[in-house]
Amino acid sequence: GVGMGMTAPVSITAFPAEDGSFQQKVKVSLRIPSQFQANPPSPTDESIKIEERQGMTIYSTQFGGYAKETDYVNYAAKLKSALGNEVAYCKDFYLCNGYDPPMKPYGRRNEVWFVKE
Repeated sequence: GVGMGMTAPVSITAFPAEDGSFQQKVKVSLRIPSQFQANPPSPTDESIKIEERQGMTIYSTQFGGYAKETDYVNYAAKLKSALGNEVAYCKDFYLCNGYDPPMKPYGRRNEVWFVKE
């Protein structure tokens, strides 16, 4: 019964297929606001889980606009190319992050994150 409002970023864990597109499974993560982190409300929907994300080092790229799957796939490919073969990062998944509410038309911020191994 507690409303927490929307937080940023909204983070989607994408599991790339062989061709770089998203597999059918994705995981959407929302940050729990600071005032609820010590004792978060219990979800009433069994498909919602509370997880603690450990600290991580990431490689990131940023882009604007209303991001679609193809945008995340394209920017992930650009980041992969920029990193080359010498950098070790997790290749099983990457994170797609959006920071802005849908009604914000300009100055939007999106990021792709690769997690350093």
